[in-house]
Amino acid sequence: MSLAADEGRVDRALASALPVLSRARIQALMAEGAVTRNGAVVADPSARTEAGLYRLAVPPPTPPKPEGEDLALTVLFEDAHLIVIDKPAGMSAHPAPGSPAGTLVNALIHHCGASLSGVGGVARPGIVHRLDKMTSGVMVAAKTDLAHRGLSALFAAHDIDRAYVALTRGVPAPAKGTIATRIGRSPRNRQKMAVLAAGGREAVTHYEVDRRFGEAAARVVCRLETGRTHQIRVHLAHKGAPCLGDPVYGAGAAAPAVRHAIEAAGLKRQALHAAVLGFRHPISGENLRFETAPPIDMATLEALLTEI
Repeated sequence: MSLAADEGRVDRALASALPVLSRARIQALMAEGAVTRNGAVVADPSARTEAGLYRLAVPPPTPPKPEGEDLALTVLFEDAHLIVIDKPAGMSAHPAPGSPAGTLVNALIHHCGASLSGVGGVARPGIVHRLDKMTSGVMVAAKTDLAHRGLSALFAAHDIDRAYVALTRGVPAPAKGTIATRIGRSPRNRQKMAVLAAGGREAVTHYEVDRRFGEAAARVVCRLETGRTHQIRVHLAHKGAPCLGDPVYGAGAAAPAVRHAIEAAGLKRQALHAAVLGFRHPISGENLRFETAPPIDMATLEALLTEI
């Protein structure tokens, strides 16, 4: 790509021109000698940009093949084609930097053995959709390639019933509505998602306040029409009512009574639970619907909020 002179620090200019790469990733590539200007290596990320043709040699990903681990799974449904589980908070869907093991994929490899679908790739066998690591709730995984393709088609067509329960700081207004925005990487923090005026991808969340705890907090049911990264968390924060306990999107202090309830409940994560997952079985055509209650941390917090 071509950059002009005086565009600021070279790492920032490259990150702006290549939004798929974080500044940290670009800095690491520069340290490895993988960034050049007109054929000469550019190693100092803080250097000012100079006019020229910049090239980044990004090595191909080489994900390690995950191994099976005998981890506890709460299985809600299983047949020869798919498996539905109630994922606990704290379990990543698949191996990634920072979570190389102990993931749902590791558990599925042990539980399902050779039958697990390979369509998701070496590092993500069987995975059709994701829940954030610290979000609990219902997930489906494919055990055969045919089921994987069928489930992927249902998700792509938004022909899936997904309902989430969130405990929020404050009460979104109006009490019922639809949040339709575009969501993409935050231009100020590449580790976060954000509502964007332009760019990103369309994101639609339908929400309804199910219960109010005065003006301090609420129980909100959200139904997804699309499934973008961190969509509910970003949308609720955009409405001024972020998930309680959210370390990324929950900026601002909750009322003292709410903070005390969070501490007493032992909530160490965003208060978000994937409560309902409904879909048509991609092989048999049977309509399936699964619903689980929020785990003990959210249930305890909700009970304490009723006393505020």
